[in-house]
Amino acid sequence: MSETPQPANVPPRSPGAAGRLLLDLGPLVIFFATNFLAPVPDVSRIFVATGAFMVAMLVAMAISQFRYKFISPLLWFSALMVVVLGGLTLWLHDETFIKIKPTIYYAVVAVLLIFGMLTGRNLLKAVLGTAYPGLSERGWHLLTRNWAAYFLVMAILNEIVWRTQTTNFWVSFKLWFFLPATFLFAALNVPMLMRHGLTLEEAEDEQPTVPTE
Repeated sequence: MSETPQPANVPPRSPGAAGRLLLDLGPLVIFFATNFLAPVPDVSRIFVATGAFMVAMLVAMAISQFRYKFISPLLWFSALMVVVLGGLTLWLHDETFIKIKPTIYYAVVAVLLIFGMLTGRNLLKAVLGTAYPGLSERGWHLLTRNWAAYFLVMAILNEIVWRTQTTNFWVSFKLWFFLPATFLFAALNVPMLMRHGLTLEEAEDEQPTVPTE
């Protein structure tokens, strides 16, 4: 009796909507929760939260690798930023480094998206292509342009807030403005995407990742 042949290469399983939210937003939630709830003096909370953020990012990468056999480029980049700037924050005991992390993240992503458009290589499509089935090249161009502009605005806004406000205000602003604004902006792009070929039913099944810092 012959054995049933097994496929040589099994593609990695893609995380569902809940899995993507856990991997992308879980570390941020831990950062916010630790900053507000850690039983330490107020001046020390940002440092404890930064340490927790670093550990949470590494755990998210480990879960992504071992469960799904894949780590997204956005997760790689965000984790690198958190580990490097978070490490400098703790080593030098200077919260400036973790505060400028969103500025650098947003600015770098915006520059990369703009560079890709200028050179004819849509980097957003390369990263999120399967999440937007049916989207035309024009649609990808408009989506990339919109996200690039959004990230530039967020980079400038983060600089203004952390330089002019207290640490607690900055953390609260990230939680109650930056995150909701990102999801709202993504939702506002949906009508434009549908006009340019997005298959909404398939897109809902894919649950595209919303870029966050």
